Amino acid sequence: MPTLNRRGFTLAELLVALVLLGIVSLGIYRVLLNNQRMYQAQTQRIDLQQNIRAAVTIIPADLREVDATDSDIVGMGSDSIRFRAMRQFAVACNPPILGAGLGGLTLTVWKSLTYGAALPNSSSDSLLIFYAGATDTTRNDDVWIPASITSNPVSATCTGGGGNSGWLMTVSLAATTRVPYVNGLGGIPVNSPVRGFETVTYKLYQATDGNYYIGYRLGNGTLQPAIGPVLSTGLALAYYDSTGAVTVDRTKVKTVKISVRGMTAQPVRMPNGSITQAIDSITTLVALRNNRRF
Repeated sequence: MPTLNRRGFTLAELLVALVLLGIVSLGIYRVLLNNQRMYQAQTQRIDLQQNIRAAVTIIPADLREVDATDSDIVGMGSDSIRFRAMRQFAVACNPPILGAGLGGLTLTVWKSLTYGAALPNSSSDSLLIFYAGATDTTRNDDVWIPASITSNPVSATCTGGGGNSGWLMTVSLAATTRVPYVNGLGGIPVNSPVRGFETVTYKLYQATDGNYYIGYRLGNGTLQPAIGPVLSTGLALAYYDSTGAVTVDRTKVKTVKISVRGMTAQPVRMPNGSITQAIDSITTLVALRNNRRF
């Protein structure tokens, strides 16, 4: 066949094909774009729900260990709370020797039976030491004695525990009126449990990026963002006594109501078509389990 008789696509046919291809491509692009927007919106909403649920899981877990009647709550406000949280557990191998005062006593605990993310710190941590009393056949003189730490733990030998290695620290015991308390020799025997506490703060604050967060602080350290971002009213706390009435007395708190209002980190498309940050909230009521019942 002669070359001049071969037929190809005309310019009009090419233009029609290009227009059809553009229409199909635009449709595919819009579908992919909508899917991407939907994925981002769902991801933001999932992160939001996880954030606020984490807040009402972490804070109550710490608060349930609190004994308000022993002044474990150091400070409380409508958007912050500061309290002593249990962080260590140990067993005494060389307990404090009582009978000559409550200050400047030495305490050694077994290293192998010490649990916690870190050792007690003399700058902000405290202890509860079990006092068995002078009579082993009754619980009337058994009590947990608060103790302050006056020197950080150092390696030592457990002379009362077969020569095993331990942690030695200097402590000062607090007088207590919970039960008839006698500074008696042998009142704290070998194998007495020791619980370590550090001061924890949860507080609503505005960070340098302009967003609000629920901050977390250990002792006198720096406030760090733990949950967020949240609204400027993202953390609300209310305190109730045993009768269910609101109280401002730190030693009478029985339950704490925690309300968290969070928002997405990025704007998302709402059902009405507007683009803004989604908001969600959650509320829980936590009871302080360690309050005395007598």
